[in-house]
This record gives sequence, structure tokens and C-alpha cells, in this order.
Amino acid sequence: MTGVDVLVIGAGPAGLAAARAARTAGARVVLLDASDVLGGQYWRHPLTGARDADVRALQHQWPRFVALRAALTDDPDCEVVTGAQVWAVDRRDDAPPVVHVLTGPADGGDRPRRVLAPRAVVLATGAHERTLPFPGWDLPGVHTAGAAQAMAKGEHLAVGGRVLVAGTGPFLLPVAAGLLHVGATVVGVVEAGSLRRMARGWLAPPYRTRPAVLAAKSAELGGYVRALAAARVPYRTGAAVLAAHGDSRVTSVTVSAIDEDWTPRPGTGRRVAVDAVCVSHAFVPRTEIAVSAGCALTADGSVRVDATQRTSVPGVYAAGEITGIGGADLALAEGEVAGRAAAGRATAGGNVAGGDGGAAEVRRLRNFADRMHRAHGIRPGWRSWVEDDTVVCRCEEVTAGRVRAAQAATGTRGLRSLKLSSRAGLGICQGRVCGRNLEELLPEVPLDAGRTANRPIVVPVRLGEIATPLAPPPATPPDPPVAPSVEREASP
Repeated sequence: MTGVDVLVIGAGPAGLAAARAARTAGARVVLLDASDVLGGQYWRHPLTGARDADVRALQHQWPRFVALRAALTDDPDCEVVTGAQVWAVDRRDDAPPVVHVLTGPADGGDRPRRVLAPRAVVLATGAHERTLPFPGWDLPGVHTAGAAQAMAKGEHLAVGGRVLVAGTGPFLLPVAAGLLHVGATVVGVVEAGSLRRMARGWLAPPYRTRPAVLAAKSAELGGYVRALAAARVPYRTGAAVLAAHGDSRVTSVTVSAIDEDWTPRPGTGRRVAVDAVCVSHAFVPRTEIAVSAGCALTADGSVRVDATQRTSVPGVYAAGEITGIGGADLALAEGEVAGRAAAGRATAGGNVAGGDGGAAEVRRLRNFADRMHRAHGIRPGWRSWVEDDTVVCRCEEVTAGRVRAAQAATGTRGLRSLKLSSRAGLGICQGRVCGRNLEELLPEVPLDAGRTANRPIVVPVRLGEIATPLAPPPATPPDPPVAPSVEREASP
């Protein structure tokens, strides 16, 4: 078992910023990421062989990533471990958890095992996409928008030749632009939010976003608009993909106008010929490790943190999308705050940051994220898209009708019992794809408060890889005194 000053889990924008801030404050750092390259999904890029021009064309803030990567990989007091999968954590009283790690290819055998006992932990595990179910969404050729972007960034490949991008949120625009760059024909971008609702969300007071942030975001938006306009890509608002059609794979989709609450408008559906469709409706914080560590969550399922990014567990900090979806700029700012605070605890140096430690910048960027959620948040009318024969759990091939029948037969009000009686959420993804949809699928039967993301074993592992008995963890010195701070919650 290895003692560590600061352990950072996740090497996306938040994790890289946290690791760099902790090193600047004097702590020895171990940075873990499951991927073979640093950068997370935001700075996803090929391992080798790509032209620099192609990489830069699909990235934002690339020089900042290059600088962060160089600073950490060249630092002898920062150990960077890629291909590192955290599969479980053990809680300790008044101390950060012991972290169990396997390194190497996920499908390889006999992966080396490490057990880390950190003085402070920064969780920067990011988020995964949420796609709302609709008839035919399980057909080959129906992808998440994030999968399409990952293929474009990581492999320089398009998921199809004739592609429709649909869902809601600003993320649709870089996905469409990336598909154009790798040679796809984008037949349209379909945004569920209406112009009226988006205007109300983005323009609502109070105005706390820095002009520099607005200028940068406006320039980024302008670049996407120019790319789509040059390719004559239609952009439609107040509409959604309600069905995908095809036998062995998708050949067309039905696009319909929807009301403000996302209820389809009768008679407005039309078919669009495609060989691929990319859909994204939201992002869900990846909180499996945080939940296993005992971290409290907010009402929207993100990790609860205070002004220093400290969670409810002593010595555990969180940054980035797991504290609330807000984009790369917010993740970078939160990572810097969390890294400094974690270093202060690990080295008994108290609050090593000057001033407010960056918390004011986090608040300003959170205001920008709140506007995004008001403009593009999921509305309850989506449930009317889901017919009884619509698959809602693709791993176990469970339909909405089966879930409804299981609830009616058992009278359950609990998510766990609903999973066990219907098998929805019990497949290999363990509810990552269908979990939030299941939580909201039955509005007429309010389920007990809770979440589906409670998985003590974070990922599948071989018994042989974890069979060796472990020595008890070493004692951890008590927390240095810290000033109380006010908790904040991510907006629902």
C-alpha cells in the first residue's frame, strides 16, 4: 500500500488543473486516468500518427492542454498513470478512502494492482451522456453525439456519410462541426429548445459572467455558425427525433415539432433519410466513486461541495462535471481551487491559496452554466415519446411496458426493487445509459428519493485480479483546522 499526498482521479480539464495546482502548492501528486492519453473527453486526441493541423482543428484551448500536460509529465514529483482503472474504494473514519487501482488494458489479463492511501483526494471523474429513449434508438447507426465526437477527435473518422445531429444544448454544434471536418454530410442540427426558451434562459438576470468569458464563448459560437453555414447545414429549433427506422440499421428518422414541455405536436412529423444519427440530451455526473466514498449528493445527483470544492468526506475534494455540468472553463477553475485546497490539507499547510482561492471565478462561471441549464434543460414531455414497446434498457432489452408492468404488479416505490423486478439497469453498463431515464419514467408513480448510480464495484473486474489479501491501511494524521465555509449546490 502506497502513501500519497494528493491523489487526483481523472485527467480531463478539472483533473489536470487540480494536479498542477497541487504541485504548485508543494504537494506530491499521483494523477490517474483510465485512458491511454491525458485530456479526458474534452481534449480527446489520437495516441499517435495524427497531423497536428487535424488535432488543432477539432480542439479548443489546445495550447493550455499542451502546457498542463508538459508541466505534469516533466515533473518528477507528479506520477502520471494512464490506463489506470479505479475499481473500488474503502472508506476510513475521518480520512480519505483507500483507493484500489488496476493498470493496463481493460480486456487484458493479470493487470498490475495498486492500493493507494492518500492524504487528500480530488475526484475529477467527469460525466457521461444522457440520451432519452425513443422507438428505434437501439438500432445500429444511432449514436450518442459524444461517441461521434470521440471518433472524429480520436480516430479522425465519421460515424456515417449522411448524419443528423439532434438533442439539446450547445454541445450539438461542435459535434456537427467535427463531423463536417472529417468528411460527413450533416443533413441538419435539430435542437429541442425553442428560440423563446433559449432566449429566456441565456438572457435572464443576474448578469455575473465576465465579459472576457462572454467574448470567448461568442467567438467559439461564431466559429461553429460559420462552419455550418458554409456547408449549408440546416439548424432547426423546437423539434426532436421521435423515432429511428430501419431493419439491420438506421435508414431514416422521424423529426417532429415539439411544444415548450417537449410534447410532440400532432401532424408535424417528417422523415429524413440518414445512415447515422447522433443524439445528446444532457450529461450525467459520473459519481460512482464519490458515492462509494460516502460523498453527499445534491438534488440533481451531482457531488455536494463547498467553496473550496471540499465534499462531505474529510480529505475528499471534487471538481469538474461531477459537481454539476458546466463545461471546460468551469472545470478548469474548480480544478485549480480543489488542487490548492487538497495540497493544503495533505501538507498541513492550511489554505495555501491567496485571496478567495479562485472561488469567485468559479461562481461567475457557474452563473454561465446555470443559464445553459435554463435554456437547454430536459423537459417532462419527453416521456410521451416512449411507447410500451420502446426499449429503455438496451443491455437487458427491457421495454418501457415491462417496467410499467413490473411496477404495477409489485406496487414498488423503490428504484432498487424496480430494477430487480424488471431487470432494467442490471446489465453491463449498470444503469449508466438508462439510469436517469428510469428515475423519471413513471411520473404517475413517484418513486422514493434516490439514484441508480450506487455501484461499490465501479467496473467489472476478474476475481483473480483482486484475490490477494490486503494489509490494513496506515493511520492518517488528523485534519488540520480549516475555517468553515458555506456549501453550494449545483442548480437542478
